[in-house]
Amino acid sequence: MGRTNGAKLTPWLFLLPALAIYGAFLVYPMGRSFYISMTDWDGLSRQWSFVGLANYEAIFLRDDESRRALLNNIQWTIFSLLVPTVLGLLLATALNGAVRGRTLLRSIFYLPAVLPLVAVGMIWAWIYNPSFGAINEVLRLVGLDHLARGWLGDFQTALPATMVTALWQGVGFPMVLYLAGMQTIPREQYDAAKIDGAGPFECFKSITLPWLRETHVVVVTLAVIGSFNVFDLIYTMTYGGPGGQTQVLATWMYFNTFQYGKAGYGSALAWVIAAIALVVTIPYIRMMSKK
Repeated sequence: MGRTNGAKLTPWLFLLPALAIYGAFLVYPMGRSFYISMTDWDGLSRQWSFVGLANYEAIFLRDDESRRALLNNIQWTIFSLLVPTVLGLLLATALNGAVRGRTLLRSIFYLPAVLPLVAVGMIWAWIYNPSFGAINEVLRLVGLDHLARGWLGDFQTALPATMVTALWQGVGFPMVLYLAGMQTIPREQYDAAKIDGAGPFECFKSITLPWLRETHVVVVTLAVIGSFNVFDLIYTMTYGGPGGQTQVLATWMYFNTFQYGKAGYGSALAWVIAAIALVVTIPYIRMMSKK
């Protein structure tokens, strides 16, 4: 009997170190962060008050900057799902065929995806510079001086300008994922479809897209999570300005936690980001898994 109980406990003994590390470095910090989100702690003092859900209520009902940041995140998510994802799929389709120099082209499109986001943000901030930026210089050279402006300082163009940067940096990653998915599609299916008279569009609609269902799940999930975690580009390019026009939840969380002395409020913003990402992605994953 003793040997039987020992045999049953043996797997748990092997798992215990991993579970201890998991609990100490993930579960406990998450629980601690959630508790802090229900306090008015400033991040430094030893005393704070428990305020319950007041921070969450402020985010959605009283703080205009939080609501603006949430709206910007929603716009960013819609853009990420429609533009880089679709463009990445089209590029993958084009570069999956017999295109001359396709290996070089794949590398060129994927290269920005491996660059540090801070470096990308700084490079594009220089490109958008109103005095010596490449965009305004080109516009002046071709006689379109009236179109030159401070792209990152204009209320109308600041957020779209950062989205263009995100497109340049982010289109290569979904392209590579879709290319990997396309490599698993049996070539015989395309050959049979061509014999039956199917054209390129019909093959794409009836063969490529259905076979990429699992890849869609990965790409869409990562796009949504990345959209609500966007921080580096906004911080380095606009610092949330002008006038909060490019503020997103992650930058607003950073400012509240480390600059305004509102660690409790910043933790609440972090949990809002996590909750929104989970609420959006989990139903989509379950729906696609059932299909």
